[in-house]
Amino acid sequence: MKPVRKAIFPVAGLGTRFLPATKAQPKEMLPIIDKPLIQFAVEEALDAGITHLILVIGRTKRAIADHFDSNPELDAILRAKGKSEMADYLSTIIPKSACAIYLRQAEALGLGHAVACAAPLIEPDEPFAVLLADDLLEGETPVLSQMVAAYQQTGRPLVAVQSVDPSETGSYGIVDADLPLVGQSSRVRSMVEKPTPDEAPSNLAVVGRYILDGSIMQVLKDQTPGRGGEIQLTDGIRALIETTGVDAFRYNGCRYDCGSKLGYIEATLAHALRHPEYGPHVRAFMAANYTESTK
Repeated sequence: MKPVRKAIFPVAGLGTRFLPATKAQPKEMLPIIDKPLIQFAVEEALDAGITHLILVIGRTKRAIADHFDSNPELDAILRAKGKSEMADYLSTIIPKSACAIYLRQAEALGLGHAVACAAPLIEPDEPFAVLLADDLLEGETPVLSQMVAAYQQTGRPLVAVQSVDPSETGSYGIVDADLPLVGQSSRVRSMVEKPTPDEAPSNLAVVGRYILDGSIMQVLKDQTPGRGGEIQLTDGIRALIETTGVDAFRYNGCRYDCGSKLGYIEATLAHALRHPEYGPHVRAFMAANYTESTK
């Protein structure tokens, strides 16, 4: 069984739900306190042993590449001001043991199309991860690390799932699978993209972490565009269900949907409250200004 060493980050979307903030700034660069969303995803991948970080960007996403690139001028300024610790940190966001590869998605033609842009870098029998930076997933053990461990036991592709309210199934890919225990997986029987509550086979929703098989690349390449002229990753995963098999993995941790404003606010607040320096001040501020009487 080949190890999971490559990860694809589809980051070419326009982020229209966060306009005007994302008119000139990629949504993946929106910060949670002082760290952009894309860095959380990259760090999660590195923790899981990923060595090749494949970022599929659009023409407005240069800031992402700049963030992970070296900046000798900034490094010199920080060291001159006695901030060597920060300079050292910035220089090791991507360690020497890993590399970042940037590919251009010329048109936003769906998640499946974005993943397929990396096909030349993935062997047909090679496993790879997909991480959506919009989904900030956190656990005592990083979620992708949990999934890599599960993959090493079964050798089957995995999709991360969580239970959602039945009224929310129209916002997710929904799998037909037995409800897996936390930290465990269950075979997927079928998968439906954004079904109505009446059509949904369960309330197990696929969220932004995947370990897939390289054979899906040819499937995506041959796939007929669906609604809106887009290539859906869900359709490619359905093909894997019939060949290699796919497991639903119920991760141990929490998720913030930072593709929505409410989820982004929740993530920012959660991180602020547990920040070692600012947490006590944030709690005191909320206690003083946001009591039951102010609701």
